[in-house]
This record gives sequence, C-alpha cells and structure tokens, in this order.
Amino acid sequence: MSKYVYVDNSNVWIVGMRVSAVERGLAFDVYDASSRNIVDYDWKYDFGKLLEIAAGPKNNLKRAVLYGSRPPQNDSLWQAAQKSGFETVIMNRNVQNREKKIDMGIGVTILEDSYSLIRDKNEDEMILIAGDSDYVPVVESVVRRGIQFSVWFWEHASRELKEAATSFVPLDPYIDKMRK
Repeated sequence: MSKYVYVDNSNVWIVGMRVSAVERGLAFDVYDASSRNIVDYDWKYDFGKLLEIAAGPKNNLKRAVLYGSRPPQNDSLWQAAQKSGFETVIMNRNVQNREKKIDMGIGVTILEDSYSLIRDKNEDEMILIAGDSDYVPVVESVVRRGIQFSVWFWEHASRELKEAATSFVPLDPYIDKMRK
C-alpha cells in the first residue's frame, strides 16, 4: 500500500492552537475559541510526528507535500518540514497579507497525482490533512474514481468533507503526541 499525504500547514497549525486552548481549559469549545480568538500560542506541531501519525511507516509513504505561506527569511520552519520528509510548496501572501492559492494548489496537486501516481486503486491511499469544505469537489472526484481517500483533521472539520472522504480520522486524540 502506497500513501500520498497533502497538508495545509496553516489549517493544521491555527486550528490546532485553538484545539489546544480548549484542552487547556481556556475556551469552552473550538467554536468559542474561534469566536473569541483564543489560541494556545505555546502549541506547535512536529511535522515528522504528524506524518508518522497519518501515514504510518515511511516505507509506505510515496509522497508528502506541505503547503503554506512564505515565512520570514530567517524562519527555519520549511527546513524542518523538509527534514521530516515533506516536499514544501510555499506561496506568497497577497497585498493584504492574506494566504492565497493554498487550497487550490493542494487540490490541483491531488488531482494530478491521482492520475499520474496512483497505481493500485484498491491499495493506494491519498490523505488530506485539512478540514474546510473547499476540498470537497476534489475529494469527490478522486473517490468517484475508486481511490481510497482519507481526511485527517480536528474533529470539527467540515461535515461535507468528512462525508466526501472514504474515511475521516480526527487529530484531536493526537494533539499531545503531535506537540513539538
């Protein structure tokens, strides 16, 4: 079984800080943390641990791609991700300093890989680590072709995304194991 992993870094990290805030009792639930902008700034995740949790043994891993925004020049974030086994795709922010092109970039990569890299639809698996409904059309397209597609994200991920995937695995039980 070959595994292909695609991660929306900001999605995992920002929401992870909210989930951690809830775990620490700083907010009632993730929706409360989001509405009141409560985050646990001490929570950071380890790329290698996330990859191990989602993909299992590295001998089954064929590709892992981490998407995110361009960091400051002195930031070692992307080097750490590469050392953990990820290819990195870095996008520039727009003039309002907002992240753009990430979801679409991941979606295009997933579709391209589903046609060019998947060899055995019964054995190979694509794994998305993100939680918003923007990914639903891509997931539905891949699943319609009979490819196994798992979504890993925090429990409150988009209901539509959970339903579109062949399986959903919540990251919440792994929050401490992922911690850097």
